[in-house]
Amino acid sequence: MKVDLQCEKNNTDHHTNEITVERLIIRRGQAFSLILSAELSKACVSLSGPGACEQKGTLSSCSTDPQRCSSVGKCWSVKVLSGSPSAVTLSILCPADACIGLYSLTVKSGSYTSVSALTVLFNPWSKDDGVFLESEAERQEYVMNEQGIVYQGVDEYITTTNWDFGQFEEDILNICLKLLDVNPKCLKDTAEDYSARCNPIYVSRVVSAMINSDDDKGVLMGQWDGTYIGGVLPSNWNSSVDILRRWIKYDCYPVKFGQCWVFAAVMCTVLRCLGIPCRVVTNYQSAHDTDQNLVIDEYFSDYESDVTRHVTALNYHVWVEGWMKRPDLSQDSFYDGWQVLDPTPQERSSGSYCCGPAPVKAILEGHTDVKYDIPFVYGEVNADKITWLVMANGSKKKILSDTKTVGQKISTKAVGSDSRQDITDQYKHPEGSVNERAVYDEAVKRVTGLIESQTPRPSVQMKLSLDGEPLNGADIRLKLLVKSENSKAQDLTLKMSAQVMRYTGTPAADVWKCDQLKYTVILQSLNDEVFVFGSTVELGPGQRITLRVTFKPYRLGPKKLVANFDCSTFRDIKASVDVNVRPAATRLGFLSFRR
Repeated sequence: MKVDLQCEKNNTDHHTNEITVERLIIRRGQAFSLILSAELSKACVSLSGPGACEQKGTLSSCSTDPQRCSSVGKCWSVKVLSGSPSAVTLSILCPADACIGLYSLTVKSGSYTSVSALTVLFNPWSKDDGVFLESEAERQEYVMNEQGIVYQGVDEYITTTNWDFGQFEEDILNICLKLLDVNPKCLKDTAEDYSARCNPIYVSRVVSAMINSDDDKGVLMGQWDGTYIGGVLPSNWNSSVDILRRWIKYDCYPVKFGQCWVFAAVMCTVLRCLGIPCRVVTNYQSAHDTDQNLVIDEYFSDYESDVTRHVTALNYHVWVEGWMKRPDLSQDSFYDGWQVLDPTPQERSSGSYCCGPAPVKAILEGHTDVKYDIPFVYGEVNADKITWLVMANGSKKKILSDTKTVGQKISTKAVGSDSRQDITDQYKHPEGSVNERAVYDEAVKRVTGLIESQTPRPSVQMKLSLDGEPLNGADIRLKLLVKSENSKAQDLTLKMSAQVMRYTGTPAADVWKCDQLKYTVILQSLNDEVFVFGSTVELGPGQRITLRVTFKPYRLGPKKLVANFDCSTFRDIKASVDVNVRPAATRLGFLSFRR
């Protein structure tokens, strides 16, 4: 023995043994130990990252002799823990503001030199780290949990998708570090980029830009037009690991295709892998405020017999939150905590398709003048929706101002369970309350310098709602409530239309239009295209087919087994079951499909 890195002990102490125990992976702000042969007790230990420079914090030397230690930059320190005639144990402390990434650890004594690899990650367990998270239960959920839930659907009928984040699969850490290395800022100025990797604000913003491929060598290509030739249907993904491995396999060529929940889930994997606490968040009735005036516009055209609708709002939108301090915004910790980060390419921020980190506390209080991208995120959760009626001559009439619809049931997975946690109150005050309107006015004032005038309530108001739960194969029943605040009788012309809507809020197809209420419409089924691989099997109503799949688990502990079933008749059917993988046991899995 000359140098023993004690990888298994150190990695376990640093909560990185789930990645591997074959190489040294530590978290900053926490000491690790080395065992050296006795003749190396006075050795000098140096840590050097790419573009090593003491002034930039990517090079440091430490020794039991203080005169041989670095005096500038982010200094590492060493002390003797114990000694014997044959060996000495050293404790090396990595500073809590060290740059994350891959280092060379060099032990040198006289003519002897040993060089080993060392990876440094953020440390939510260290009070001195900018990502420190006090609750152990939250650290287990937001850093250590490799499985999660993404919420989709609509606010009245929320659906769930189980997701495999897989941040501790052994090759994922290398892929995440590669993602940082090919970001445009690193390619432009490598030394400056590596130096900035001490800052979780900087790193998370870079990751936000690199998950999408719109202006860099990012991981995922987005597609929203319903055409997915040459790629994977976004709804078919359920694992970040598959996506990241495809990206690295094809030399950082973007993987096809992603939409908001896929972008967010992959970013959650990367941040958790690097040590930044992260959770996936879904916002229902999410606005897309393109001009950042905190107002979105809904247009209805009303001429001839057509009624069409155009609105910049989504059924839902998914982003992530990362946990970190924000000393760049205030010294009183007001903006510390959860920060919105959105990797879906929607609008440019400082020239790149990225978003955040935006403090959730700033969104709650309407502080739209702080960094980063607060007006855009505030608009997503609390913009006013203005409804316009467009006439045949092109003129338009403002008919309604809706202050309550945008930003509903903001959801994330609860800590330690698969239940849904509603975090709407962390983003906005109760709709209709005095505080909510006051904060909205403050937000508008900070963005535009003006106070938004309120549109008078229309004399006739309508509310259309579902009458009962919609069922496949059954008619949809609706309730229309018409309320008039006019004391005189009025003649009303009621025009209605039904459209198939994408989750983005854009119409996919017109189903039905009419200019009278008394219409009976029978919808015809579309022709199915069935492709059969292998022998066909008749599956009658109420019958079950069991497919036996043999697999061999390779990691111990509680896991979630996820199955996808997809065909032209039954699209994107997903199911999951919790399993506990025990030592030296091989299990057979059974996947059942029922029609």
